[in-house]
Amino acid sequence: MKKTIGIAGWSGSGKTTLVENLIKVFKNKYKLKVCTLKHAHKNFEIDKKGKDSYRFSKAGSDQVIISSSMQWAVINQLNDKEKDLNFLLKNTISADIILVEGWKYSNIKKIEVYRKEVNKEFLYKNDENIIAIALENKNIKIHKDIFKLDLNNYCSIADFIIKNNFEINND
Repeated sequence: MKKTIGIAGWSGSGKTTLVENLIKVFKNKYKLKVCTLKHAHKNFEIDKKGKDSYRFSKAGSDQVIISSSMQWAVINQLNDKEKDLNFLLKNTISADIILVEGWKYSNIKKIEVYRKEVNKEFLYKNDENIIAIALENKNIKIHKDIFKLDLNNYCSIADFIIKNNFEINND
């Protein structure tokens, strides 16, 4: 069982900043091993144009593994369809906590990141898996009994995640 929590919200709401800061809190305060899954809506590159791994992918390699003394990465080219979240969760490292950014309509417990400036509807209204909302203005009216978290207080959001049981069995 791995503690897994989704971070969902519209583009520009601050999901990546929140995840980035939660990683720091989980690593520094709680000394946890963290895995992060990020959903991309379009093709992405983890290496720069012209570098060896980029060239291998462009040449048609189905899988590219790049390794150094500090890190390693695996790039699998998909010829059929995008892998779903359950497949990816089953293939994560042995981590204490998994942070999932994106997959806003997935069937995992999530914290919604909301900024009024983004000018979009709340996601929680159509998603029973959203158990809290992280926002800058806690005076915004929410028509549901749901936890409100201070978007800029990363320690309190991390504490909320640690204190609650957001585990899924993906063994």
